Amino acid sequence: MKKSDPHPLHRALYRILRPMARLLLRNGIPFAEFAELVRRAYVDAALEDFSDNRKKPTDSRAAVMTGLTRKEVKKQREILAGEQEGSLDARHENRASRVVSGWVHDSAFQTGDGEPAELPFDGPLSFSELVKRYSGDMTPRAVLEELERVGVVATGESGQLTLRQRAYVPAGDSEEMLQIFGEDVSDLIATIDHNLVGSEGSSQPLFQRTLVYNNIPPEVMARWRRYAAQQSQTMLEQLDKWLGPHDRDIAGHGESQATGDAVRTGVGIFYFEDPVQPEIDGEKNDEP
Repeated sequence: MKKSDPHPLHRALYRILRPMARLLLRNGIPFAEFAELVRRAYVDAALEDFSDNRKKPTDSRAAVMTGLTRKEVKKQREILAGEQEGSLDARHENRASRVVSGWVHDSAFQTGDGEPAELPFDGPLSFSELVKRYSGDMTPRAVLEELERVGVVATGESGQLTLRQRAYVPAGDSEEMLQIFGEDVSDLIATIDHNLVGSEGSSQPLFQRTLVYNNIPPEVMARWRRYAAQQSQTMLEQLDKWLGPHDRDIAGHGESQATGDAVRTGVGIFYFEDPVQPEIDGEKNDEP
């Protein structure tokens, strides 16, 4: 007897949760801790994203929507309120990344032809001044050590600092990399959700495309990885060249100018590859 297919959203969720479970287990996060975070996310979404603008959202309504008890909703709401008070700038951009962006776009730190200039560590128009403009209270030495660690900045024999890469990407399961993980996955899911809702109404869909082939010979993969990385980096640099100068911090030389509500926007590119799973009785064995 052929079993009925589960809800399409269930199948999609499983594909999302499977690699997430691997990451959580590798970082020692047990299921109970993950489940607690899921409860909090449900309550946050019910209170914020599905609230009636005409009246204050209530714990009772959130309990009905989420299936949690009013006591649990109250507990999670209080935790969320404490987190928001203790982290008013929770979505700040990585400071090392802002330093690199300022180096690329701020004309004070560029050559005559608009390229990032070699900088001394101290003095006028130096790396230290760049960090002061774009990294707040972080010390120049600490920022330099991090950028050198990941190969973004190199120090020449004369002591001049050279920007070797136009983007800062941390490595490993560092705090910065995990922050990027949270932002990237959140942004992708938000885009997909927008497009799913938009298909039911009149809102304009956001750009969402993926290139996929599932029968590529392994001897091609090394060349494909290099080519995909080169082309993706080139495109991102072109987009950054257009959008970066419009950033208020860069246009205001590191000082944000509040002239209306700011918009967070961008384009994400990621590379993937995995072995094609063999099919068993017409179904792939990596699905529930």
